[in-house]
Amino acid sequence: PMWAKKSYPSLKPLGAYVVDLVNRIEFFNNWIDHGPPAVFWLSGFFFTQSFLTGVLQNYARKFQIEIDTLKWDFTVMKDNKYQKPPTDGCYFHGLFLQGCAFDAAQGVLCESEPKILFTEFPIVWLMPMQAKDEKPAKVYEAPLYKTSERRGVLST
Repeated sequence: PMWAKKSYPSLKPLGAYVVDLVNRIEFFNNWIDHGPPAVFWLSGFFFTQSFLTGVLQNYARKFQIEIDTLKWDFTVMKDNKYQKPPTDGCYFHGLFLQGCAFDAAQGVLCESEPKILFTEFPIVWLMPMQAKDEKPAKVYEAPLYKTSERRGVLST
């Protein structure tokens, strides 16, 4: 689309794109008018990496540690709505899985329903942690793409 060169990454046709743009404007207007939300819409950011770096910077300043010593830990949350943000880090929503789903009861990836290609991922709590405190975990490391085009991997 012709607007793509001046816009955030999107594969949506014009009508859906405009709806998405209006939702983004509402998200930021609510943030300006009412303060930071309890749960951020991660896919609503144009430059996601800068937001995530800001969360790391807030944590580093709070605990007076170097930002370069931090990395992300995460917890997939059970509830789908939160009224208050976490003490540290951030809650976010806006991720989708392709070709699978998330079994909230088991806390694992599972087969998606027949003929369902994309499923919404639950709210995630991103929590900064010092890299030296990382413990090996049995998790599936997967790339996080900005669009279903599978390019533009989130690098922060």
